[in-house]
Order: sequence, then C-alpha cells, then structure tokens
Amino acid sequence: MQVSLEAEVPHLFDPQTDGEAEMTEQITGAKALVLALESAGAEIAFGIPGGAILPLYDPLFDSTKLRHILVRHEQGAGHAAEGYAMATGKVGVCMATSGPGATNLVTPISNAYMDSTPIVAITGQVPSSMIGSDAFQEADIRGITMPITKHNFLVTNPDEIARTVAEAFYIASTGRPGPVLVDVAKDALQAMTTFDYPDKVDLPGYRPAAKPHGKQIREAAKLIVAAKRPVLYIGGGVQLARATKELKQLAELTGIPVVTTLMARGAFPDSHPQHMGMPGMHGTVGAVGALQRSDLLIALGTRFDDRVTGKLSTFAPDATIVHADIDPAEISKNRTADVPIVGDAREVITDLIVAVKAELDAGNQADLTGWWRQLDAWRTVYPLGYDTPSDGSLSPQFVIERLGKIAGPDTVYVAGVGQHQMWAAHYLPHEVPHTWINSGGAGTMGFAVPAAMGAKFGRPDATVWAIDGDGCFQMTNQELVTCALEGAPIKVALINNGALGMVRQWQTLFYNARYSNTDLHSRRVPDFVKLADAMGCIGLRCESADDVDATIEKAMGINDAPVVVDFGVHKDAMVWPMVAAGTSNDDIKVARDLAPAWDPEEL
Repeated sequence: MQVSLEAEVPHLFDPQTDGEAEMTEQITGAKALVLALESAGAEIAFGIPGGAILPLYDPLFDSTKLRHILVRHEQGAGHAAEGYAMATGKVGVCMATSGPGATNLVTPISNAYMDSTPIVAITGQVPSSMIGSDAFQEADIRGITMPITKHNFLVTNPDEIARTVAEAFYIASTGRPGPVLVDVAKDALQAMTTFDYPDKVDLPGYRPAAKPHGKQIREAAKLIVAAKRPVLYIGGGVQLARATKELKQLAELTGIPVVTTLMARGAFPDSHPQHMGMPGMHGTVGAVGALQRSDLLIALGTRFDDRVTGKLSTFAPDATIVHADIDPAEISKNRTADVPIVGDAREVITDLIVAVKAELDAGNQADLTGWWRQLDAWRTVYPLGYDTPSDGSLSPQFVIERLGKIAGPDTVYVAGVGQHQMWAAHYLPHEVPHTWINSGGAGTMGFAVPAAMGAKFGRPDATVWAIDGDGCFQMTNQELVTCALEGAPIKVALINNGALGMVRQWQTLFYNARYSNTDLHSRRVPDFVKLADAMGCIGLRCESADDVDATIEKAMGINDAPVVVDFGVHKDAMVWPMVAAGTSNDDIKVARDLAPAWDPEEL
C-alpha cells in the first residue's frame, strides 16, 4: 500500500515551541552546546572529533538524547546530514573540527545551499586569541562558507552559544531552507557559562514571507482559467513546503499538465494522466515540448535553472510567467515574471485553489482539449525507452527499472550524479513524495552513499536504496564502514560501466569519441564485491539480465547488514533524450533507433 508522507514527516523545527527551561548552574560552553542541540530537537549528529572541537565530545559522551554517528570523512558527515534532512523534513546536523575538518564540510554545505536543504554544521575553531594568526589547523571557515550558507556564526563568548544554536536552527528551517554554519572557538567551549535557551527567536530584518499577496493570487487565477496551453512547472520548493496534496488538488481542478523537475520527482505521481514527466536537459520530449509551446507557465517553487531552460532566450518564448517562490531573490532572476508571487508554496497553492474555484464558478474556463491532443501525441510518438545491447551485456536502464518494480514506490531512493542519476529519475516509480533524494544544483559526485546512510538513520523502518555509479562510489564508499558498524543496512545498486559515464557520453557526442581520462578500469579494479565484504557489508555481483530480478530480491532479503550489488553494465549506454548545453530546448535529441527525430511542428 502506498502511504503519503505528508502526515508522517513533521514540519521543520520551530524554536518557539521546542525550547527548554533555563539552567542556573555553571557548565562549560561545550555542555551548553550539547544542551542547545538537544533543545533544538536534534536527535542525530554526524561527525568526527579533532583538537578544536574535542571539548564538545566530552559532554556529548553523556548525552542520552543526541546520538553521534562517527563517520569516516567529514564530507560523509555533511552529506549524511543532508540525507537525514531530506528524508525526514528535520534539520540535519554535522560536526567537524577546525581547519581541514571544517573545509571537508564545504562540499556538502555548498550542495545543501544549492538544493535548499536545512542543515546546521557545527565546527570547532582555534582559541579566540589565536584567530587570524595562522595557528595550527586554523581556517577561516566562516569566510570560506559565507557565499554558500544561508547564514553563519563565529562564537567566541560561551554565553552566546545557546542563543546562536537556536537562531541557527530557526534560520536553517524557515523561509527558504538552507545550511547554517556555527563556528565555535575552543576557549568558548572550555569556558564556564549558564544555559539559557531562548523561548523564541527574534531576528530583526529576517522575516520570511509565507503568506502570498491576495492581489497577485487573483491575477494568477485569471490567467490560469484563460490560458489555452498552460503548464504547471513544479520545482523542489513544493516538496520542501509539504504541498504535494495541494498540488494534486490544483492540477485536477484545472486539468493542467504537470512537469516535475529533478528535485520535484515524486511531488506529483508519475502514473497520473496529467503528468508529463521531468523537463530539462535529459527530460522527456513531452515535458520539454509542453514548456516550449506553452502560453502560460505556473512556476511553483522552482528557479528556472539552466538545466531546465536550455538557452534561456529561447525558453518558452510565448509563455506568460506566473512565478511563486518563498525566496524573493529568485523571482525574475533568470526569467522575468509577469505575475510575481512571494510566499510558501503550500500557502500559494492553497490560495490559488480558492481563487481558481471562484473563477470556475463564474463560468471562466478555457478549453484545453486541443492542448491535450498535442501533448498526448508527443507522449505517444516520443515515449521513454532504451535499447538492449546487441552483445548481450546488461542494460543499466533495465537494472534500474527492475529495481523500481521490485523495491516499489515506498522505498527511499538516493542517487549519485551522472548517467545513473538521470536513468533513476526516469525509470524509478516516483509516486510518493519525499522518497527521491539526490544532488541537483551542485551535481555532487559521491553524494549517494553517505546521503543514503543519513536517510536510513532518519527513517530506520524504510528500505533505502542508493543508486550509484562506479565513479561516484569510489569517492565516498568508506561510509559503508560507518553503515556496517552503526547499524544502517542500506542497499547499494552499483551501476558499473567502468567509466565516468556522463563525461564519456559527452566525449562520444562532442569530442569525436576521444576518451581522455574517463576509463576507470573499475570492471577489473577494485573488486567491489570483495571491497564490500572487507567493509562489513554483503557483496553481490550481477552481469546478466536473467539474473537481475533474483539478485535484487536476494539483496531485498538481507536486512541485518548493508548490501552492495555490483551490476556490470554496458559502457556505451547513453541517456536520452538530451539537450546539449547552451542550446535551445527546441533542439532536443532523441535516440534515433527508439523514436523519430524531434519535430513538434509535424504533430
């Protein structure tokens, strides 16, 4: 049975209701930090101790509310915090010491910033008297991360620790979510203070606007009922706002086709007849065509990313734009909005439903019959599909498709970055919100394994599959040791083509098949089955289509240890459709042996 996560996944942290009482006895700043994290609702923190943050780890040892997961690399801690946050809707927490420990968090912090993921990173810093002296393991992590955090703090006074943590969680989880860094000097952790966690957070100048303006909503509703070729263009902000039920209601009320971006997969069921699929560089022809030929785009929680728009000047040339986003900085940043709406996606959609109903009750409704005739023709002529390798080798698309069929739509799927990510976006069953986790904006290789680990800790009763490539997997697979030791039995589908697949595809198409430094030789070295066994996991191998189902079912039956399945697949498989970078979406290419060349004017 499919179960919507709307009721299961709580809203993000609210410090106005989760605070604890003031403590008057003298404690260390480190103890205050642990108590503050507990008061903020943190349940799990991923990290590694080191000199500057070592004072924190002593009181952490005694905490009964906050579990620490000892990772093998700080990058893994950051991605695990992201996976935890994306799977649960709560704020993820990671920790690192100063210098290289902190800088190892930069990649996941940047990833979280691009994908609006709420995490709080706690870093140790050298003693305040030594800041700026190039002391041992000193790095200006606040300065380094300033462009990639929603906000960051340097704390040198132990009395400010509790308040700063409360503010960090509040900032990370409200408005447009994002990462917040709290850098704490070692002497502040060692000094004595009293614990005073605030009942509420008051930040002058920070007032996220959740409620949209009524006039803008009414204008949008008038455009929606009048448009002849409208499209609901849905981004990850709809998932972050927990607005998928409202989206379905709006879509069915209006009869408008829906496209869901990479970060919005699952926000609207793939099986719904109004769903056109994923748009963009590797989107379906139907979704790309719908955007290009639309006369009205209702863009909700999305930012007109270049991977969706292609050459921006040619994107949806005849469309009026209704753009709603919680972040006013995104409105008209890339494409000018005719009707700008600032507000939380759930609030916006809820108000749109009311306004559209009023218009429909007044007899205002355009006929979309012709539009749907066109859309259905594109879906019929240009369906998703893939070829079977003529040499009998394993098709990666087939592996992912069978995984989705066997594991089912309620499984949490976490993807790395590259070809396997795009195949997973297309061929997995995206029916349930908050079950698709991947790196979108930053495109971070190595994301899948640690993020899957974080998701499993956040939702221990869920089946969690990481779909990874052999290139991505070799960047962060050491976190499987953490999974084995800490009890996170994730499952990894390793799509092993022995190459950096997406880069190789570009070399095939644009560099005359000159394969410079994309052959990883990982069909031979390392032996991933032996590697998995060495890390306390169960290693399996599959290289035949006849064995795929049985191998997946065997992996599904193992729940007391992590499982890695090495699927040896054809190295020349490509992701189709494709819009070459910098070109118009009108130039979308499809695999010629699967469908006719794209020509929307012929349909």
